[in-house]
Amino acid sequence: MPLKQFIPFLCLLAVLSCQKSDNYNEAASTDKTKPGVVTNVKVVNFNGGAYITYTLPNSQNILYVQANYPINNTTTRQTKSSYYSDSITVQGFAQSQDYQVTLYVVSRANVQSDPVVVTVHPLTPPYQLVARTLAMQPDFGGVAISGADSTRSPVTIVALLPNSIIAGKDVVQNEYTTNNLAIQYSLRGYDTMPKKFGLYVIDPYNNISDTLWQTINPLYEIPLPKSLFKPYVLPTDVLAYQNGYFNLTNLWDGNYGEYCYNTQQPILPSAAKSYIWPAWFTFDMGVTAKLSRYMVWDRVGGNNEFIWTSGAPQTWIMWGRADVPQDELMPSDTSQLPALGQKTPGGWINLGVFNAPARPADNPLTNADITTWLNGFNFSESITLPKVRYIRFECLQTMGGTDNYFNMNEITIYGNPN
Repeated sequence: MPLKQFIPFLCLLAVLSCQKSDNYNEAASTDKTKPGVVTNVKVVNFNGGAYITYTLPNSQNILYVQANYPINNTTTRQTKSSYYSDSITVQGFAQSQDYQVTLYVVSRANVQSDPVVVTVHPLTPPYQLVARTLAMQPDFGGVAISGADSTRSPVTIVALLPNSIIAGKDVVQNEYTTNNLAIQYSLRGYDTMPKKFGLYVIDPYNNISDTLWQTINPLYEIPLPKSLFKPYVLPTDVLAYQNGYFNLTNLWDGNYGEYCYNTQQPILPSAAKSYIWPAWFTFDMGVTAKLSRYMVWDRVGGNNEFIWTSGAPQTWIMWGRADVPQDELMPSDTSQLPALGQKTPGGWINLGVFNAPARPADNPLTNADITTWLNGFNFSESITLPKVRYIRFECLQTMGGTDNYFNMNEITIYGNPN
């Protein structure tokens, strides 16, 4: 930087430094007096930690209160609280037991007070609570994992399989981070041979639970053959856009490019239907199967113009049935649905309400966002649902808010046809 430009830059830094000093008390002092200690100390324990309240000594020279404490057999943490506060939070404890927390008042000259030792006894840490709720059961192509995070604290569930080559070594299969009340997800891609899966929970402080082991026999699933798929058009089904390029059969042609399926509303001219939304289509899979999951790829467009926008479905309902389909007007919103696995008056079984992932906050979208879109979205079906052959896809909302069309690129459905 030229000197004539560098000098104003230094001046600007000086001004900003002065402003910062005006807004905060100076972090340095010549007063080397040892500050007094905190008094009237009280403790309120919570899961994995404790709130400690206190009364500060009467001094203008206090900078902060510092807490030093062990959280397990190997790790000690340090937490600081401003002199503006009368409390400090200590957390990350590995067990529900007594721990000693040492409190210091620190002056602006960085002089510590005498220590005040307080005993805390945190309630059961969140990672242990989560570990106690974990359960595994066979799922299509793998294992279904469920549990609960009652405190909504961030934890990571680590799934393992024993190393088939090195005895005593385990191989990480998946790391699932959550703070949701309800935990429900599946690991897939395994054959049907028995497998001993292990699960443990780790928290942000590297506290690790015991490992839950269970032998699971993954259920059989295959991608249902798209060569058998064909349209099964019923009177209330939406029409494809009438230019010959956006037919329903594009949904299972294996082409992930621009020849997608695109609808055209209004649905059909009829005095019985003045509505144009929501809209649905129907097709025959050509085989009756117990569905496990399906994947959807949505339209990309030139220069990625349709990613997370336009007519890509955001919320939809999957309907299914094994018997010959009967046409009917489908429920127009989720408040009118039969329960999962139950039927409409016309015999359509509710296979679930689904939501595509929300658009990422990145603007513009990152390469990772675009790759996620191009890889398609995976949606699991409940293992309790009956076998079906005919599918009706009802779009309730699109990502771009369109209500006169929606579009999709490809669909792949997995299940057990045996």
